[in-house]
Amino acid sequence: MSGLDAAVTAVVRAARPYATAVTVALAAGARAEVRCFGRVGRERTAPTCTPDTVFELGSVSKTFTALLLAELAARGELAPDDPVEELLPLNWRLAEARSAEPIRLMHLATHTSGLPRLPPGLLAKAAPAWFSNPYEAYGDEQLREALTRTSVHDRPGSRYWYSNFGVGLLGRALAERGGLPYGELLTERVCGPLGLHDTTCAPDQPGRATGYRHGRALPPWRIPGLPGAGAVRASGADLLRYLRAHLDGGAGGLGETGLGAALRDVQRPRLRLPRSTDRIALVWMHRRSGDRDLYFHSGGTRGFTAFVGFSPDGSAAVAAVANTAPALDGRFVQAGYEALRVASRSE
Repeated sequence: MSGLDAAVTAVVRAARPYATAVTVALAAGARAEVRCFGRVGRERTAPTCTPDTVFELGSVSKTFTALLLAELAARGELAPDDPVEELLPLNWRLAEARSAEPIRLMHLATHTSGLPRLPPGLLAKAAPAWFSNPYEAYGDEQLREALTRTSVHDRPGSRYWYSNFGVGLLGRALAERGGLPYGELLTERVCGPLGLHDTTCAPDQPGRATGYRHGRALPPWRIPGLPGAGAVRASGADLLRYLRAHLDGGAGGLGETGLGAALRDVQRPRLRLPRSTDRIALVWMHRRSGDRDLYFHSGGTRGFTAFVGFSPDGSAAVAAVANTAPALDGRFVQAGYEALRVASRSE
């Protein structure tokens, strides 16, 4: 068994005992494949998992939002340094901040906005459905109202603090500027041009796997107010296309387009994380592993876990998705990262 084969086996093992379906999509040099394991549900009649089986991506959605930001910027429709309030509807305003520095789109895409991890009031509203669909009842009106209660406690740009609220607000601002709901704008600007036909924000996407939490089946994940932070779902085949587009840097007919430029721009590191050698690009985490650059992100919903990553100089990419909730020890994500590290060393 090769090192990469062993790494894929470790990913599948890390999804046990609750996952019924695992997909690992990988590229390593000239090698590209989507490996699928199990069935999409626990029923004996459940279909076999295939490269077209759709999984919820959770926070991996944020990488799509970053690419959408870069695409709009490459077209000249906005600038990353634009204040977010200039893109929001007129009655969407933040509470008074402690700093005169406005929150800019770049701050939202690098988790340096000064916004909290979640919008004020969300936990109370989400409590009854916390272990199934906590964001389901949280829509545009709740997000608008939360902004009026939000204080920015750190000067924007001064401190890294991971924020679902921030990237969700970024997605809402991009949708406003693009003139379409977030999911439709993502399809028009990113998914359509990249040929990602199974990638969507629609909860009832055909061919989806059932999500499980400790063996209990869950309904589809819904996050209407913050889709840019966690609403995207995709198949293994689409995730491989998505990551290979980043490896190509917009080649294959996209090189001189706005999307081609965006695929390169999201990889440019913007700041170093505190007490770490890691850096953050546009949403993507960046790490040096020996002489290789690794870009990666993970995500989870109540019933799914996902990891994606790529190494441009290693000509490698890995996407690992499973239909089970994230483990507290992060073993599935760590196994996905290790598969990426191994793939980046494969000749």
